[in-house]
Amino acid sequence: MINTVPNLLTLLRIALIPFIVVLYLTGALGIWVAGVFLLAGATDWLDGFLARRMNQVSPFGEFLDPVADKLMIAVVLVMLVSDRQVLNAALSSSVFTVVTAIIIGREIGISGLREWMAEVGSRTRVTVNQMGKVKTTVQMIAITLLLYQGDLWIVPVFRVGEVLLYTAGMLTFWSMINYLRAAWPTLNRLEKD
Repeated sequence: MINTVPNLLTLLRIALIPFIVVLYLTGALGIWVAGVFLLAGATDWLDGFLARRMNQVSPFGEFLDPVADKLMIAVVLVMLVSDRQVLNAALSSSVFTVVTAIIIGREIGISGLREWMAEVGSRTRVTVNQMGKVKTTVQMIAITLLLYQGDLWIVPVFRVGEVLLYTAGMLTFWSMINYLRAAWPTLNRLEKD
């Protein structure tokens, strides 16, 4: 089941990460960097759609898809937060850095929580929900705009991306609280056993 179209799209998303980094670090035009990131992000939607449509949902795909998303988000956010020009352009470099840390920390923490909940037989309590999908969409749009780094006509694209990143940070924190709330009965029960 590894060589299905949805799984190949997920693998493509992972393979595009180094290209995004190389384009960014070599100073390629923002439209190219943002375009490759947007292409990678589109594979996230497309692989899920095709997996359901073609009845090719697989355990490998269910494992790899969120890993690919988290890798892509984390690598690009670390790249952005380590860029002095980005931090200088931000409304507040401290806020930008903290929001980035919240997003990456949540991704790692919730992945660990999901894995642990699966081990104790309660995986369904922390499955992906609509809030997680909205959060991911806002993150992808925000990062695309931040990578673009220019203005489009009179629209300050970087600033819009920054505001969307802060919005994604709030959604990230909120969804983390929801996941922890859903997991709490299991955590509490196991602590008492």
